[in-house]
Amino acid sequence: MRDNYTNFFKTKDNQNIFYSTNFKLDEEINTNVLIFNYGLVCSNHHWQEQIKFFDDLGYKILIHDYRGHYQSTGKDKVELITFEQISRDLFSLLNHLKIKDSIFLGHSMGVNICLEFAKRHTEICKAMVLISGTTVPVYDIMFNSNIVDQIQPILKKLLESYPSALSTFWKYGGWNPIVKKLIHKGGFNIEEVSEEFIEIYLNKVGELGPEIFFQLLEQMNNHSILANIETISTPSLIVGGDNDKVIPNYLQRFLHKSMKESELYIVRNGSHVPQVDFPLLVNERLKTFIDKVII
Repeated sequence: MRDNYTNFFKTKDNQNIFYSTNFKLDEEINTNVLIFNYGLVCSNHHWQEQIKFFDDLGYKILIHDYRGHYQSTGKDKVELITFEQISRDLFSLLNHLKIKDSIFLGHSMGVNICLEFAKRHTEICKAMVLISGTTVPVYDIMFNSNIVDQIQPILKKLLESYPSALSTFWKYGGWNPIVKKLIHKGGFNIEEVSEEFIEIYLNKVGELGPEIFFQLLEQMNNHSILANIETISTPSLIVGGDNDKVIPNYLQRFLHKSMKESELYIVRNGSHVPQVDFPLLVNERLKTFIDKVII
C-alpha cells in the first residue's frame, strides 16, 4: 500500500495481532473499510492485486494476520486458534481502530472467518465478498472426494510420531519441484499464474507449522455456520472459479441459494484462486459490488 501504517493490537489474553492500514490510525470514525481475510495456511500475498487495485483508487484498507500466523503471536497455543477466537480478535481490533462499518473479503477458509464474524456482528459487517469457500464439512468435499477424510488421520499420526521430520518437510517441502508442480496444477490456473507466485506461496506455507494446518482444517470441517446461514442478511458477492479443483464449484451455487441477499459470479477458467488467475476481471466485478453497497 502507498501509505502503510503498521502496528500490533494486544488482545485480552495478551496476544499481539499484527495489522496494517492505509489510513491514519488517529482518525475519529472509519467507515467502509475493506478487510481482507486469507485462506488456510495462505497469506495476504493471495490478495496482492486486490489490495493494490483498491489502494490506488483510494479505498480504506485493513489487512491483518490471524493469531498464530506470521507476525501475530499465539502460535504456541494452537488450540486457541479457532474461528470464534479470530472473530473476537477482529471485533476487538475494529473497536480499537474505531471502524464503524466494513466490507469483509474472504478467500477459501477466509469465507468461514467472514461468515462467523457476520453472524456475530451484523452491525459492523456491512457487506461481504466470499471467494471459493464452503459451508459444509470440508473432509467430505475437498478435491470433490472424501480423500481428505481418509488421509487426515494418517498425517496427524505422522505428526504425533515424527514431529521433527514432518515439520522439516513442511518447512522446506516447497523447494521440491514435484511439490511445486502439484500445487500449481491442483490449485491454480497454470496458464495465468506464474511459478514465482507458487514459490512465494509455498515459502509462506513453510513459515506456518503443520500443527496450525491441522487445527484450522479441523475448524473448517466442524464449523457449524450452515445452521445459521439463512439468518445472515449481509449483502454478499459469492465468487468461484468454474475449474476449482479444491472446493467444487457447486458449493458456491449452494451458498448463493442459501443466502437471500447474495449475488453469484462464476469466473470462466478460474481455479480455486480466481482473484489470482484473473485479477483485472475480478477486481472490476468486486468494485461494482462494493460501490453499490457503500452508497
